[in-house]
Formats: sequence, C-alpha cells, structure tokens
Amino acid sequence: MKGKKYLLALILLLTITVFLAACNTDDSDSSTPDSGNTDSGTETDNKTTDDTTSSTPQVLVFGRGADSVSLDPGIVTDGESFKVTQNLFETLLNFGEKDTTIHPGLAKEWVVSDDGLTYTFTLQEGVKFHDGTDFNADAVIKNVNRWKGGTEDDFYYFNSMFKAEGADIITDVKADGDYTVIFTLSRPQAPFLKNLAMSPFGIASPAAFEAAGDKFGDNPVGTGPFKFTDWKRNDSITIEKNPDYWQQGLPKLDKVIFRSIPDNSARLNALTAGDIDLADGVNPSDGKTVEGNAELQLIERPSMNIGYLGLTSTRAPFDNKLVRQAVNYAIDKQAIVDAFFEGRAQVAANPMPPSISGYNEAIEPYPYDPEKAKSLLAEAGYDGKEIELWAMPVPRPYMPDGAKVAEVIQKNLEDVGMKSKIVSFEWATYLDKAKNGEADAFMLGWTGDNGDADNFIYTLLDKDNIGSNNYSYYSNDEVHDLLIKAQSETDENVRIDLYKKAQEIIHEDAPWVPLAHSTPLLAAKAGVKGFQPHPTGSDKLDNVSIE
Repeated sequence: MKGKKYLLALILLLTITVFLAACNTDDSDSSTPDSGNTDSGTETDNKTTDDTTSSTPQVLVFGRGADSVSLDPGIVTDGESFKVTQNLFETLLNFGEKDTTIHPGLAKEWVVSDDGLTYTFTLQEGVKFHDGTDFNADAVIKNVNRWKGGTEDDFYYFNSMFKAEGADIITDVKADGDYTVIFTLSRPQAPFLKNLAMSPFGIASPAAFEAAGDKFGDNPVGTGPFKFTDWKRNDSITIEKNPDYWQQGLPKLDKVIFRSIPDNSARLNALTAGDIDLADGVNPSDGKTVEGNAELQLIERPSMNIGYLGLTSTRAPFDNKLVRQAVNYAIDKQAIVDAFFEGRAQVAANPMPPSISGYNEAIEPYPYDPEKAKSLLAEAGYDGKEIELWAMPVPRPYMPDGAKVAEVIQKNLEDVGMKSKIVSFEWATYLDKAKNGEADAFMLGWTGDNGDADNFIYTLLDKDNIGSNNYSYYSNDEVHDLLIKAQSETDENVRIDLYKKAQEIIHEDAPWVPLAHSTPLLAAKAGVKGFQPHPTGSDKLDNVSIE
C-alpha cells in the first residue's frame, strides 16, 4: 500500500512538472535567435513575437566610413551627415522608394500655377516635432527664412539650388491658414519640386534652432521616425524610435546606432563577426566573399554618382587649360576602374552619370595618352613645379579607396613629368579647405541629390557655386548662360539640348578628370529586412526590421 501511494505521488509530481513546462513554453523560443549586436554592453537578439511587439528591442548597428560633420541638414554637404539626418528630419516632398519621382511628404498635396511661379502646398495635420511643438505653415516659413537669411558659408545647398546670379529664386513664402503654404518664385525653376525633396531641406523645429543657434547640429530636432539620442564624436551616433511619429506602425526599429569604421575591410570584418548589422562601403573586391556567405546579403545601390579628380582652375599650373587637358590624357582611368572597382563601375566621360536625363552620349572619355599629355605640358610651358595631390581620407561610394587611387594618379603624373606630393586631412577639414580653393588637385565625388542634371552640372561647375560645391573654382560665362536657361526651361527636350551643349564646353575646358561612375555596395546580415538603398545615398530606415 505504501508503495502504491509513493507511486501515485510520483506520477502526480511528474504530471505537474510537465504541465508547468508546457505553460512556460513560447512559440518564439522554437526559433533560433540572431547572433545579436553589442554596443555599450547591451546585447540584442531581435526576436519578434508579432508585428508590433518584440521580446527584445530592435536595434540596428549601421557601420559606415566616417563620422557626420553636423546633424543640421541645412548646413552640410556630405553623405555621412545626410545618412543620419534623413531619419531625423522630413521634407515637404519625398522621393520614390527606388528613384527620384516626387511623392507626398510633410506636404500631402500641391498645386502649381500655369506660369510656374506659384506653388501652393497643403500640409499634413497633427504632426509634431520631437520637442512636442507643432509642425505647421509657420514652421515651414521659419525654416525657409532661416535658409534664406544665412550666409553662403552656412547654407551651401540652399544657395546652390535656390539662388541664381546672386538673386533668390524663392522671393516669398507665406501662410494661408495653419496648413497651407504658398511659395512665390522670381522665375520658373524646372527642378523646384525635386529640390524641395532633397535631404538638406528637412524641416527643423523652429523652437529648437532658435534656441540653439549655431549649435543646433549638435542636438537636432525634426519630425522624423527617429529622434536624436547621443553623439560620440568619431565613434557613434545613436537615434531612437519616435514614439509619437505621425505615420502609424513606423518605424519598426527601436534604435539605430551609426558606427564610424573608416577602413572598408575592418567594417566588413565587424559585420562578419556580428558586431554590426549593416555595412556601407563594401570594397568591390569583397563582393564575391559576401555573396558566398549564407549569413550575409550583398546589396547594390543604384548608381547615380561621379568620382573625379578636381583641378583648381585659379591655381597654377591648373589655371592653364592645356595643363588640365594634359592631366586628363595622363591618367589611365580604365586601369583605375579595373583595379579598384572589380567591374562594378564604368569610366566617366562627363560630370554626370548616363542615368541622368541630358547626358551627352557623343562625348568620349579622354583616352590614356602619355605622349599627348607631355606635348600639351610642353606647349603650356609647364615649369615642372611639384603640385599637391589631395587624397580623400575616407572611403566614399564613388571612390572605395582614395589613398590607393591617389598613388596610381601620382605615378601617372610622374610618367609625364608632373611631380606631386600626396596629402590629406580629416574629412571635415578636407572638405572645408577644398571648398576654400586651397588644393591644387583633389579627389572628390558626388552622389546626385534629386536625379536632375541641374544638381550635377550647375551645382558642381557653375560660377554661382564657387566657394560652395564648385570646388574646382571653374567659371565659364557660356556654360553659366546655358545652365540658367536650362533651369527655367520647362520643355524637357529643350533642357536636354542645353545640358548637352554645356557638357561639350566643360569637356574642352577640362576642370576635372572624370574618373568613374560606380555601383556602390553594401552588405548586411541575412536577417535584416526592408532595407532599400536609395540612389541619392540618403537611406530611410523606417521600414527596416531584423529577424
């Protein structure tokens, strides 16, 4: 009898144990968790139980090549800054997910007058800035007036896109009630709507920028899906989910950490080791390695860029067109593309890529011809004085390894009798000094902001933008007249003809050595979902999640 009681008790105990174990089992535990991300001692396995609730925070660690210069979108020109600000701020209009077609943003509707001089925008209602203040027509007006009232040194993009021949294209902006804004232009501007959709024109909290002054970029406040948390200079920037974001269900991530890892190979190693989730600037030579790793995915960004060697035309010896042409003949551009881009680029002929409307296909790249280069240098009376060759200190989408490409260029120049000394600076300093015309020859590039030819040729090579984005200080009155006409012309076929003519003149004047149009590569863990690389390089992360 005692044995039976003991047996019954044991059976009861086992039954209770099994029941309790079953009650504590969650379906999500049957899946294998992600290897996890670590930052400041916080581990994340990113398991989700449904579309809205995760058992652990969704944290994306984004490895990139350099730190941001500022987080005030209005005053910066570099892609590393926009990579962050694109997720903190929103513009009146948005580009398409994969292209530069125009879609609603903070403005839900717009009407253009027949003469192209008046644009009326109806704004989204119920949107708030991260500081709790209201987004409305008054906020838009204060942002525009801030851009208009700043110096050319402060707001490069506004002056590049909305000024011509020293005059404002936007002559007036006013409210018609709380949620209607009316822009009046001095003349028609064909790319006006595309310009407004660009990252530099993210709408900021007036209360925040009025209080912070020139320190606003250290503590940015927008309406975007994420809000600013922390910035450790030259290390990381952290942004977190905006719980009051006006678009329901977004963002899907709880936090994004942008980590600065200057070396491309080191960044890929960090991805492979599980220290980061997404890596920008993957070396073309590493593309096959990523594709062969089942735990990773290779991502191609649609190409809309130009990498170039700029020749400052106000500094000897590059104030002589013959010397500039000689350098174009001296550099073996195909060898550079073959050696550093692994077939994921094409040699450039023009200052904009073939994907842009108005590209002149009749123009061929300067051929590699050292003897022709020597002849032109002799004709120009070049005295053999050594020049400074500036090499980018960070990898960029259009130039994965600036230092090594500079070495090839240095050898090419030496072969034709031009000695050069390679120099470099910290990225923000490099940009600032080049902008001030302090370089002889400098490596740089551009990723298009809006898919329009104006954003390449006028922004980068018109005399209006000397001291801004025209780092080569190139000035040609005929080119200027063509570009101003193209801005105001609404007939696309006429615009195309004007841009093609401008490219012919620029090719002859040779203010640059166009090097390459690249297909930039990124890599991510296989579990990163919803990331859509944008041609502009400014990626929105609101739809990204991690499985």
